[in-house]
Order: sequence, then C-alpha cells, then structure tokens
Amino acid sequence: MPFIKTTTSVNISDAKKDALKEKLGQAIALIPGKSESWLMLAFDDGIRMSFKGNTDEDYAFADVSIFGSASDAAYDRLTAAICEILNEELGIKMSNIYVKYEESNHWGWNGSNF
Repeated sequence: MPFIKTTTSVNISDAKKDALKEKLGQAIALIPGKSESWLMLAFDDGIRMSFKGNTDEDYAFADVSIFGSASDAAYDRLTAAICEILNEELGIKMSNIYVKYEESNHWGWNGSNF
C-alpha cells in the first residue's frame, strides 16, 4: 500500500503524468513487497516553490508513504530512482529534489484496516 505524492514547481502535462505513473510504478518494486498493483499516486504541480532561498529554478518534493517498513538500502535505491525519473521526465535537477519517507503500521482500505 504505497502512496507517492509529488509536489513540483513544474506544470505536468497529462502525457508526462502517464510517463511518471509508469516509471514510478516500476520503481516502487525496489521496496520488497511493494508493487504498482497497490500504488496510489498524486501530483501537485505548478506550485510556487523555493529552495535555499531561491525561486528561480524548478523543484520537486516526493512524499512516499508505505504500509510497514523497509531497509535503508531499499530507500536509497528508491530515492535514486525517483530523482532520476523526475530529472528525466520533468527536467528537474536531482540536487533540487527532496524525497521523504513515512512508514505506517496502520493503513485502511475498503472499509477496514490491514
């Protein structure tokens, strides 16, 4: 039950959202036990963002939530993949991307909890 919310200063076309959906769907498998079949995505694009006091470049923040936990190595691999995907698809420099992880032991779906 992973969820990735990507907030970015870039306006994302529908075609790019489809490409991001496909690539993030593949990348989530870098965390053992996670797959695209349960992945939920959200894109918050065209947001005015600043980083290090600057507003003159493009930025992104990927907020990744998962049910359960993962190893540091799995998170390292997924961070690299997310940064590469956002760089390739949206042209955002990897040095202008933050990725945050949140683990949850309680996750609800379809009227009940796992």
